[in-house]
This record gives sequence, C-alpha cells and structure tokens, in this order.
Amino acid sequence: METIGFSTGSLGRSDFHAALDVLGEHPVGAVELSALRSHELRPLLAAIPRLDLSRYSHVSIHAPSTFSADEEREIAMLLAPWAARGWSIVVHPDAIRDFGLWAELGPGLSIENMDVRKPCGRNTGELEAIFARLPDAGFCFDIAHAWQFDPSMREAARLLEAFAHRLSHVHLSELDARSRHVRLSDAGVRAFQPLASLISPEVPVIIESEVEAWEVASELGMCLQATGRELAVV
Repeated sequence: METIGFSTGSLGRSDFHAALDVLGEHPVGAVELSALRSHELRPLLAAIPRLDLSRYSHVSIHAPSTFSADEEREIAMLLAPWAARGWSIVVHPDAIRDFGLWAELGPGLSIENMDVRKPCGRNTGELEAIFARLPDAGFCFDIAHAWQFDPSMREAARLLEAFAHRLSHVHLSELDARSRHVRLSDAGVRAFQPLASLISPEVPVIIESEVEAWEVASELGMCLQATGRELAVV
C-alpha cells in the first residue's frame, strides 16, 4: 500500500502536538513535522525524542521557509542529525544563501519547487541550476505550486520526468489567490490525476491542505482520488 499523510502545519499550525493527536484518529502512514517559522524549530526538534512516531513509515521535517543569514548555519546544523537519520528535510531554495552548508545534509535534504511569488525554484531550468549546487539533494514535488505556475500541468510533468530519481515525497493541496494551501476541489482532483502515473506508488504523499479536525477524513478521500492511491497499512 502507498504511504499518505499530513503536514502538522496543515492541521495545527505551530501546535504539532495537537496535529499529531488529530492524526492519531486516522489510518495514515506519513507525517511531516512543520516548523515554517524559525522560532518554531528548536521546540519541535527538542520534542521529537518524546513523540511517538512509530506508526509512520515516512517522517519528514519542513525547515523554516525564511531565515536570516545569521540564523542559517545554526538551522542547518540543527537539522543535520535528522537528515542523517534518513528523514527528508524540506527547504525552500530561495531561503538558501550558503549552499555549502546545506550540501552537507546530502540526500537528506529535499528541495521544494516554488510558487509564482518566489524568484527561483519554480520550474525545471531553475531547479536544475539549484541541484547543480546541491548534487545529492532530493526533490519535494509540490503539485499545487506547479499547477499555479503552469495550469496546463506540462511543467509539472517536466519536473517529475527531470527529477524522478531525486523524488523524496509529494506535497498535495491547492492554492488560493494568496498562495495559501487549501482543500482540494473537484477541479484540482481532475487536474492532478494525470500525474499519478508519473509518481511511483512508493513515493510518500504529504497533504498540506489547511483543514480542521473534522475535515481530515474528507480531505484524505479527495487526495486519494487525486493520486489514485489507497491508505497505507499502519
């Protein structure tokens, strides 16, 4: 069975404990621990040894989406042990200043394709330049970002074909007019379904749609339709 789950940020914002409590009620086999703001990272990492994550076959950490030059080294060093553990560390390419720091995370680093607001990492050419500087890094494919960048989904297909060998996991949601991650619509399901054949069923899917606890089951159902997947055995 394929592995699908949620980002803690989509369920509890910065309250990862509450998000994990919600996920405990559902048969999901993947989780992404989210620390999108730099002040959230230390408390999250400090709590991990006390969290029961044994039910998840895939665990990833989303690094802060922005950080200062002064914070960059510390953030990379804090995340390095978890990359060495085999977890995917998702980093936005526009946040990186010192590529050498992040290259040290090796294949544990996962670079995410960006939305239209960002100056880089949005398409195949821009990501090729980034991966040239991070040759061992993986690829976190954000399908909503790709759809926003090119509604025809041709660029999404190019991304999956170009970086299939790097694909660590998929981020799944839609974006609203302010580029916030929101629930899937029927149109989103139809747009995303043709890409399913380009993604190995072994690649985990992380749902980033912002949902309330009572919406988890229905959003999970929509995402399963979009990907042609079934729930993981946990």
